[in-house]
Amino acid sequence: MTDPLIPLDDDLAAAFQIEGWPVRGRIVRLGAAVHQVLSAHDYPEPVAALLGEACVLAALVGSSLKFEGRLIVQAQGDGPVRYVVADYDTTGTLRGFCRFDPEAVAAASAGFARPGAQSLLGQGVMIMTVDRGPDFERTQGITPIEGESLSLCAEHFFEQSEQVPTKVRLAVGSVDSGTGPNWRAGGALIQVIAADDARGSTEDVWDRSRALFATLADDELLDPEVTPQVLLYRLFHEDGVRLEGTRALKASCRCSADRIGAVLGSFPAEERAEMVEPDGKIHVTCEYCARVYALDPETVAHQASASPSLRASDAAP
Repeated sequence: MTDPLIPLDDDLAAAFQIEGWPVRGRIVRLGAAVHQVLSAHDYPEPVAALLGEACVLAALVGSSLKFEGRLIVQAQGDGPVRYVVADYDTTGTLRGFCRFDPEAVAAASAGFARPGAQSLLGQGVMIMTVDRGPDFERTQGITPIEGESLSLCAEHFFEQSEQVPTKVRLAVGSVDSGTGPNWRAGGALIQVIAADDARGSTEDVWDRSRALFATLADDELLDPEVTPQVLLYRLFHEDGVRLEGTRALKASCRCSADRIGAVLGSFPAEERAEMVEPDGKIHVTCEYCARVYALDPETVAHQASASPSLRASDAAP
């Protein structure tokens, strides 16, 4: 976790607290990290924006985990985008990718407005998965795709799975900061703490919090000149607000030659032989970062016979 004394204005996730209010929140700002994820593939603009939303949402929720592990946000449906996934690791790393039909995306993008989640994903579901490692079972929550932003799906997810009233705002866009256009993304969420005997009713405070939160604009979340501190001050300056537990974020893929080789080793020898290309290598492209691996078939075969237990764990998504 980042030292709270070190200023950090970009590629971060942080909690915030409004003084004296039974409301908690989190904010995410992504610059170079989201640009690296979205520019790894030649995504159409609406598809890149959808993936950016998933990355922000994964960081918003994942950065609140109190244990080591991963938070995976995935959405799938019968629309032009078949599958979008963003993977947040509690070390602060992000990765993600989309599968889509280019012609169907182009047709959906023919209107004046950029198509969003429901237009791109169609009828489907959003799934949040918590992975605490091989010693624990994964836990999942599922909610239908509703609305043109994954923010609505997230709000319904929290209402259904945790019965916590939640408001979420996500923004993704291309910003020219002097070196050419670069992808940026940002997001925030607020949640009300349940009423109790000491606290009393929180309904009025929650109504006011939602009204202030609704004034948050996309350009404020994306503008690199508007720091998180400034943004939160604009929203809640009358009551006082402070950032807590700032965490640095970066794009990073877990792929490696050993990991890819272990996955290939799980295939029968006959199938591996059919994968060999004219240069004598097996070529594999990582779906996340688009890095291309050229592996020697004999090395893969040796790895398959020497490390069966490694194959099983590395083959897991």
